[in-house]
Amino acid sequence: MIEKLIAWGKEQALVRAMVLTSSRAVPNNPYVDAFSDYDVILALRDVQPFHDNRDWLTAFGTVLAMYRDPLYETDGLKWSANVVQFMDGLKIDFTLWPVEQLQIVAGQETLPPEFDAGYQVLLDKDGLTEGIKPPCYRGYIPQPPTETRYHEEIENFFLCATYVAKYLLRDDVMAAKFLLDGEMKHENLLPILEWLIEIDNDWGVKPGNYGRRLKKWLRSDLWNDLENTYTGMEIEKNWQALFRLIDLMHKAGVEAGEKLGFTYPESIERQTRVYLESMKNSRGLNPTEETG
Repeated sequence: MIEKLIAWGKEQALVRAMVLTSSRAVPNNPYVDAFSDYDVILALRDVQPFHDNRDWLTAFGTVLAMYRDPLYETDGLKWSANVVQFMDGLKIDFTLWPVEQLQIVAGQETLPPEFDAGYQVLLDKDGLTEGIKPPCYRGYIPQPPTETRYHEEIENFFLCATYVAKYLLRDDVMAAKFLLDGEMKHENLLPILEWLIEIDNDWGVKPGNYGRRLKKWLRSDLWNDLENTYTGMEIEKNWQALFRLIDLMHKAGVEAGEKLGFTYPESIERQTRVYLESMKNSRGLNPTEETG
């Protein structure tokens, strides 16, 4: 596929350079398999034709589905991107850059995360990539959180829990699960689990999107606890899943706080548990009544 990309690029007058990024650009990457995407930056003399006409994609196969960004403009430079799934299983994410954008990267003292995570120059007709620093392969590795960030994730988690309770009481299970399995787990709990992984690995692990590879890195007791927070569409089982998820947040949040030197907000959890239990047991409180 790399050879095909290079051969195609050589024949395209507007294509002046091609850079491979992401997982396939990392030497001996153990996570690359047949399903891994090809992430390719095209440095173009003119982005507009590649944005407006999709026919050039057929050089790589029959398009099954695709997402196309609008044409953005940053500091006077137009750029865009395509995420393309082909019928034969090939998936290529093309980023369409003007040549000036690649020159900007070449002139920077510090690589942007996309390049520092790993890159390979596939084609360079005009020396546009000369001067780009070599990657350290540390792009997108999390940094230790501030105390403010730590508390924000936990506070937002418990705020979301009150919405889950409300939706369960209304029999709006789909809405409840959007927050329970989506926001609470992915937006609030996942960063804390990743911090525990980083602490145990000297802040050297690159987590995958959406919790990819979490099972590989997360301690088995925490993974088992996480598994037990998933359930189907029954109201009562989702109440149980909600409280198990709070138990997991407590376990992970306290441990992360101790290792980072932060204090876990016990009072927020305690008060939220009382509120949720009252909601569950009464099947809905009158919002004007005092709950004590």
